[in-house]
Amino acid sequence: MIIWLLQKTDSRFNSKKGPVLEKEKIDLLIERARDLRVSIVKTLHKSQSGHTGGSLSAIDIIAALYFHELRHDPENPHWEDRDRFVLSKGHAAPALYVTLAEAGYFPKEDLMMLRRLGSHLQGHPDSKGTPGVEVCTGSLGQGLSMANGMALGLRLDNKDCRVYALMGDGELQEGQVWEAAMAAPHYRLDNLCALVDANALQIDGEVEKIMNVFPISDKFRAFGWHVLEVDGHDMKAIVEAFEKAKCIKGKPTMIVATTVKGKGVPRFEHKASYHGVAPNDDELNEALMCLGCFED
Repeated sequence: MIIWLLQKTDSRFNSKKGPVLEKEKIDLLIERARDLRVSIVKTLHKSQSGHTGGSLSAIDIIAALYFHELRHDPENPHWEDRDRFVLSKGHAAPALYVTLAEAGYFPKEDLMMLRRLGSHLQGHPDSKGTPGVEVCTGSLGQGLSMANGMALGLRLDNKDCRVYALMGDGELQEGQVWEAAMAAPHYRLDNLCALVDANALQIDGEVEKIMNVFPISDKFRAFGWHVLEVDGHDMKAIVEAFEKAKCIKGKPTMIVATTVKGKGVPRFEHKASYHGVAPNDDELNEALMCLGCFED
């Protein structure tokens, strides 16, 4: 069974009046991403541990993947014909967890157990414990290599499934990324679409000052990738980039998404200090107000 979750979970996509206008689909994705941002800050506040900035910068991309792009089935997480997603920047696990919960892979109540002893929601994704997680990630630099292997394996099995991998720009400082970047075009992995969440900050400060990886697009083009550049918070642009990527043959696609660390909450935005810090009570209340979520 093929499932596109946004169509499944919203009655407006099942109207007898015919297909919903593209703008309405995009608006629904934007609304979904906003709700996921609310879940992220609530989850991190409850845990008082975890990564705020990078989870908020990546959530528009992840929402577009799970509620528009990926072919997947939460009732059968190991469905052989599913598309695969690798969250290489594994510290952004809260963004993945709230999305998986919203999609129906596990109860939303589980989110309140993030990073708790005995919980299946560890600080970094664990494929052995969390439904919907494809591989264990968190040691930065390894996700693209794993995505390469998945894409090559699926091709050898004559599967038309696609593989998506999301990295951070600070992660590109890892040498293994560039070995994988060289291998993917060599093996003509056109069923692979990688993305960079380019928010320009890492835990120690500005990526450019710590170890400059820019210009990212030029580097991947030089390695033989088809490169697309988007605003990582423009939902329409993200969706269109995914559509373009599926049309590319003979080489992998890299989507370089310019994003804002902490996007959606001004107090968190553009600040490396919120890379791995959970919101306190005051910050949670402020974040919820900024996101249009008013609670008693």
